[in-house]
Amino acid sequence: MNIIIEQQHRVTIVRPTGFVDAETAKTLAEALNGQLQAGNLSLVVDLDQLDYMSSAGLRVLLAVLKDARRQGGDLRLANARAEVLQVLEMSGFVKLVQIYPALAEAVDSYGAPGA
Repeated sequence: MNIIIEQQHRVTIVRPTGFVDAETAKTLAEALNGQLQAGNLSLVVDLDQLDYMSSAGLRVLLAVLKDARRQGGDLRLANARAEVLQVLEMSGFVKLVQIYPALAEAVDSYGAPGA
C-alpha cells in the first residue's frame, strides 16, 4: 500500500492505494495519526484507489474518527469503490462517518477556507 497526503486549504486529504488489511493497516494508522498530531484535524480519506479494506482498516478509521472528533475535528470518506463501499455498509460504518461520492464534496463539506 502507498499513501499520498495533500493539503487543500485547511483540509488534509489522505489517499491510500491498493489494499488495507492486517498487514498494511498500521501504515494507514500511522499516516492518519501523524496528521492529527500535526494539528490537521479536518481529514478526508479518498478511497478512489483503494481496492480492498478489511476489518483491520475499519478499526483504524474508527479510532482516527474518534480521536479527530475528540480534538474538535472530523474524518470523512470520499470516492469509495463499490467493493469498499459494500464493506462500509455491511459493517454499519456508513452510520458513523460521512461518505461522499466525490472528493470535492467531502472537502467542501468542511466549509470555506477561514470559515
